[in-house]
Amino acid sequence: VQLQASGGGLVQAGGSLRLSCAASGRTFTNFAMGWFRKAHGKEREFVAAIMRSGDSAYYADSVKGRSTISRDNAKNTVYLQMNSLKPEDTAVYYCAADLTIVPGTRGDGVDYWGKGTQVTVSS
Repeated sequence: VQLQASGGGLVQAGGSLRLSCAASGRTFTNFAMGWFRKAHGKEREFVAAIMRSGDSAYYADSVKGRSTISRDNAKNTVYLQMNSLKPEDTAVYYCAADLTIVPGTRGDGVDYWGKGTQVTVSS
């Protein structure tokens, strides 16, 4: 499956962004979808995941309550709405897909990745 992430940008602290990830090439509903991020000098980390039907979602503690992951299976797209952004949210955000995505992991076993979109939060 091919993944194309978009929606990153520069935003002030307290602002919001919505990331999108469009999938193509395989049956979208066969895949759990996730977002990971990698900040400069840090390891990649889990942000959020949503299961195939969309009825279960998981979040890293660092974004819980500020972010919402959702999917539109008719549009083959997954979204990450991020609110109350903080400078520590600055990172490259990657969309990921696999039959299952384990919350809280670095995503080392995930099969499919998008190219990433930069999110920069200024203080």
